[in-house]
Amino acid sequence: MTTSTSAEHAAGPPLDDVTLVARAREGDVRAYEQLVLRYQGPMFRLAVRMLANRGDAEDVVQEVFLTAWRRLGQLQEDAAFVGWLYRTTTNRCLNALRARKPLVEVDFEGTESPVREAQPEQAAQVSEQLAALTEALKELTAEQRACWLLREVHGRSYEEIGEIVGTSSTAVRGRIARARAQLAEVMRPWR
Repeated sequence: MTTSTSAEHAAGPPLDDVTLVARAREGDVRAYEQLVLRYQGPMFRLAVRMLANRGDAEDVVQEVFLTAWRRLGQLQEDAAFVGWLYRTTTNRCLNALRARKPLVEVDFEGTESPVREAQPEQAAQVSEQLAALTEALKELTAEQRACWLLREVHGRSYEEIGEIVGTSSTAVRGRIARARAQLAEVMRPWR
């Protein structure tokens, strides 16, 4: 038995992003709500990992979706909506990181974690690995962290990341390579 969420239309399967964006652009608030429900999780996970603070991440994501709603009419192509969200979220996080130093402790509670169903020994080890990765991510530059998270956690292409952070795909590859090398060195004991 399949159940639909309250955000989905009762008649028919969920609509694709392009249709929802087009409807939202025409003023359909329910269509925009569906987009928010669909993408607030990924945007929050990106923001919390970049900012290392749940409260700041929640604020950024809220601002991103409010701004997106207000500026939806400026979006040139409905299909570009998701990239636009990633770019806006990443830029707001980078601005927040530049505005504050040093980084605070990461609070990953409430984000997806592989610890949930593991045995106690495995759960402890995974928890220690996540803590080590969190500390290692803090040592990356904000730009490296953004590129690495967008590629490794969110699966964005080099070209998309370049558009999101405003640089070439070659520069993105370099940042990710440096981030991977630095993370590999720190995470070597966990292999």
